[in-house]
Amino acid sequence: MALVAITNVDVLNNPAPFTSDFAFEITFECIAELADDIEWKIIYVGSAETEEHDQVLDSILVGPVPVGLNKFVFEASAPNWQTLPPSEIIGVTVVLITCAYRGQEFVRIGYYVNNDFSDPEMKENPPALAPNALVQHLGRAILHDKPRVTRYTIDWEGGKGAASTAGGLIGAAEWEAEGGMEGDEFHDTGAYAEEGGFAHDEMNSEMEMEGAMVM
Repeated sequence: MALVAITNVDVLNNPAPFTSDFAFEITFECIAELADDIEWKIIYVGSAETEEHDQVLDSILVGPVPVGLNKFVFEASAPNWQTLPPSEIIGVTVVLITCAYRGQEFVRIGYYVNNDFSDPEMKENPPALAPNALVQHLGRAILHDKPRVTRYTIDWEGGKGAASTAGGLIGAAEWEAEGGMEGDEFHDTGAYAEEGGFAHDEMNSEMEMEGAMVM
């Protein structure tokens, strides 16, 4: 049985300019005393082709964690656009929230992110801009009502440095291949994998249908 369960995540500052900070209000329940802190990360997937461009936007240790419901706001800076492939700055990608205990990742929450021009005219006729100028005209919209959640079984009594079930960062292509459940409920790894994921062209269509707008 997991000793920590995330009960709700509210996506704040959404939609927002591309260069704005990410902010998530996370509520979680701890059902037993923990000997160590839990580690949270926000990861931005910079490319669908390789993990090389994934960026850990922030990493924090939370503890000691009291038994019961806990809530905090996790903020992180926008990704460093200078290390992103210029061709993949615009479009749909993924932002991940992960949580680990004693080096073992036990939950991963993913949100689709759509980056596009804020100006409707620029959307219709995209200008040829260098990346440093491009990002100043982009907005970011997170598909907040369709998180995709994977939970992993870990050894809560195990020693520090136990191998992570997740095996490190995950690229967009791998994340999509894992698939996922839609909606606000949280599911175990098996249910998550059985549902199947969206391809990038399906992500764009779904975000349009949901009315996700960028500023």
